[in-house]
Amino acid sequence: METNSVTEITEAAEVTEAAEAHTSTPLLGKAALVTGGSRGIGAATALRLAREGADVAVTYVNGEDAAGEVVRAVEALGRRAVALRADSADAEEAAGAVGRAAEALGGRLDILVNNVGVGVLGPLEQLSAPDVDRVLAVNVRGVYLASRAAAGRMGEGGRIITVGSCMTQRVPGPGGTLYAMSKSALIGMTKALARELGGRGITANIVHPGPIDTDMNPADGPYAEGQAAMTAVGRFGTAAEVAATVAHLAGAAYVTGAEFAVDGGHAA
Repeated sequence: METNSVTEITEAAEVTEAAEAHTSTPLLGKAALVTGGSRGIGAATALRLAREGADVAVTYVNGEDAAGEVVRAVEALGRRAVALRADSADAEEAAGAVGRAAEALGGRLDILVNNVGVGVLGPLEQLSAPDVDRVLAVNVRGVYLASRAAAGRMGEGGRIITVGSCMTQRVPGPGGTLYAMSKSALIGMTKALARELGGRGITANIVHPGPIDTDMNPADGPYAEGQAAMTAVGRFGTAAEVAATVAHLAGAAYVTGAEFAVDGGHAA
């Protein structure tokens, strides 16, 4: 049975037309922080958000020059940009980067992309206690603290988007226990954030990249052929393909607590 009146349909069409008129810059006026934004998926995400209208802050630890290149590229698009050195393994710096980014971008923060992460792979018996502490500090604690700090600053329309991993869905071989555990924890965090913040109009989602062509895991690297073969499409993805999904979620109001695989069918 048809439940929408002509008036409702007309109003919905008008809203759609208004949205389409601004599709080139749907994030205009928004302020975003991308952690670990000096290279790879983080850099691609920062540039994609800027192309869609957002001002962007990126954090880095060692890649100061690369972070500077990202800032210049964002500024070339007519947006404000800043690079902040912040080590997510340090609890104070992980949380403090959020406030620093907001201050640098005019006192507000609308979008947090938890992209920073470290991958330590190896047999259980070969991973040390410091390895475990570092991975959990960066991949879990730092993400939690940044998300908590961002939630304290965001108003309605806030977006928290976390970069997980295809290894939360399928671990194709040995050596990934620590990394998979750390990224899997972010699924629970994301779903809980969605429930906790939904009443304030803030969404939380997680994106799981598959094998992505970056400096850390190049498509022509020694293990690339096997990784590509594990996907349904038979190739590596690009950082821009992941960034496109992140940008979509940055503008989506009725999507929260959800997982999105950008993995070429790695988990199929």
